Amino acid sequence: MNFQIDVLKATRENILRVMDGLTMEQLNHIPEGFKNNLIWNFGHVVVTQQLLNYALSGLPMYLSDTIVNKYRKGAKPEGAVSEAEYEMLKKKAFDLIEVLKKDYEAGIFQTFKSYSTSYKVTLSSIHESVSFNNAHEALHLGTVMALRKLI
Repeated sequence: MNFQIDVLKATRENILRVMDGLTMEQLNHIPEGFKNNLIWNFGHVVVTQQLLNYALSGLPMYLSDTIVNKYRKGAKPEGAVSEAEYEMLKKKAFDLIEVLKKDYEAGIFQTFKSYSTSYKVTLSSIHESVSFNNAHEALHLGTVMALRKLI
């Protein structure tokens, strides 16, 4: 599991590296032909990790329902994200990696509700969920890289 955690951290660092130096206006900009923006993609990966790993394990998530609903699959930006919210997401992005590692080592992931993803794979365990989440975040890293070129 340590390797999966390392990949998760590296992917989030890469996403933020692509977004580094941009203004809030640029982070919130939705380019023509897209349904979302850089900051939404970042919030989405933070939220999705919680949904895939915690909600499917029947455990409480470490994010508010407001944030989960704002960035979950199917949501779209409804207005500009504030700098304070962006800073909170950046902090949570890395704090929640450490929480996942500690929770996994503590053995709290005892159950898992099987889930068929839109990627056409079915997740049946926390191990599969963590692994799939890394693929999902890599997909969004690619989206962030594409969006960045249009800013």
